[in-house]
Amino acid sequence: MGVSEWSAALPSWLWMAMGVFMLAGLVKGVVGLGLPTVAMGLLALRMPPAEAAALLVVPSLVTNIWQMLPMTSLPALLRRMGPMQIGICAGTVVGALMIGAPAGAWATVALGVALIVYAGWALLGAQWRIAVAQERWLGPVVGSVTGLVTSATGVFVVPAVPYLQALSMQRDELIQAMGLCFTVSTLALAAGLAWNGSFTTGDVGRSALLLAPALIGMQLGTWLRARLSPLWFKRCLMVGLLLLGVSMVVR
Repeated sequence: MGVSEWSAALPSWLWMAMGVFMLAGLVKGVVGLGLPTVAMGLLALRMPPAEAAALLVVPSLVTNIWQMLPMTSLPALLRRMGPMQIGICAGTVVGALMIGAPAGAWATVALGVALIVYAGWALLGAQWRIAVAQERWLGPVVGSVTGLVTSATGVFVVPAVPYLQALSMQRDELIQAMGLCFTVSTLALAAGLAWNGSFTTGDVGRSALLLAPALIGMQLGTWLRARLSPLWFKRCLMVGLLLLGVSMVVR
């Protein structure tokens, strides 16, 4: 089979999804986050949110495990972030039982609202600082809310990322902490989707097909990071996500 015949044999959704995940990986490579947000936002324009979330699992899991490196500093981070991770798991489980898998018009609206909130927060440059004494009780609360948002929308940046940014971590520690939270959220989301029959063995295979485009995009983003201003790139990204979120809510 020639290249043209092979390309024609691939379903149209796969070509679209490969482009989406390459773009989402590129964004993650430059700014350290955004793969699930970009992927869910764009895929939800063409397919139900539950299907989009199922495609997200393998690329998100692998790229976030990569982001957790180096493993030598992970035990100390786990001791600090452990209560928040428990909250993420608990919130996702409760959401999976009460809400089910992301589906229908309201899931699309919820995703649009999550994108608007996250992009608006970032564009306003809003910051808040959290004292170490507050982490013990606030971490599980933020984790639980993040889990509920994850189960409803498939996106797990709100409110986890603003919370982590408020902990005054060093840059490398913050990147690793986001990788840890995103990994736990991805595993919890996969469990919730499987519980509701929206993540099967076939979905694992389809999701795995999109790992290579995500990794290629992430590698390109890492290369671009040294040549572009991450601040301006992130601002452009947030404007795009804001517009995308508004369009999803209006529709």
